[in-house]
Amino acid sequence: MEFQLSHITTYNYESGVTFCHNIATIKPKTMLGQSLLEYNLEISPTPTEATERLDFFGNTITRFSIQKHHTELKVSALSKVLRDYSLQPNIENSVSGKAITLEQALQTLKINNPETIEVKQYILESIFINNISSDIKAYAEQSFKPNRPVFEAAYELMQRIYKEFDFDAKFSTIATPIHEVLKAKKGVCQDFAQIAIACVRSVGLPARYVSGYIETLAPPGKIKLVGTDASHAWFSVYIPSFGWIDFDPTNNQIPKNQHITVAWGRDYYDVPPLKGVIYSTGKNKMKVAVDIRPAV
Repeated sequence: MEFQLSHITTYNYESGVTFCHNIATIKPKTMLGQSLLEYNLEISPTPTEATERLDFFGNTITRFSIQKHHTELKVSALSKVLRDYSLQPNIENSVSGKAITLEQALQTLKINNPETIEVKQYILESIFINNISSDIKAYAEQSFKPNRPVFEAAYELMQRIYKEFDFDAKFSTIATPIHEVLKAKKGVCQDFAQIAIACVRSVGLPARYVSGYIETLAPPGKIKLVGTDASHAWFSVYIPSFGWIDFDPTNNQIPKNQHITVAWGRDYYDVPPLKGVIYSTGKNKMKVAVDIRPAV
């Protein structure tokens, strides 16, 4: 299925900005089951410098700087993406992938080979997922048992977060600690993904943060408004003998054709859509408009 994607971020600066340096991580990946057919990035004012490269995790990033006074920054990314989930490995067809237990997975991860060395970085603490508390480990161990299959446990963890946490966009910010999210049991997709990652890492398994988009549908009888979608986030668990498998705790589903992957990292800190440094005083306002719909 082909999707047309628009992601427009606008900053308005009360006192203006004399210099800024930014990193944009908004170019969808090309990977098994997903192909980037078209991509265009427009930045206004025109950057003094702009370069595109791969970061440490293999995500495409654009670094740019604007070295003149401006009162508005607008970053517009337009993409066309082809999604075909049937091309990805399906764990339902993997007897070994579905059967491997936590105990077996941990034993396999003790073996040092290029693959296990690569994934072990996703067991370590990260900027936003650190000092994992005993409460988080206890929450994880309700699902993860030594002789229980990892897939079954991770799937149940996804379901529990979906049922037990409330979506509340006003509760958290990007800096809200995960232990506060667990205590309040509310937040947004970023929080739910990071709680799940903390749980998985607490039992010794690799888990990574995935950023992207999800197609949303208008209520029956209503027309979908342009720009009312949003960036999305979910988590992925590494299962030895199978590989990475994604879980979306916000929507209680395994991501398929409606999910478009942009980037992955250890947590949100590694893959925000846009981050940077500005030289300015006064307040600023940000507006984000995301639209995803089937291509015509």
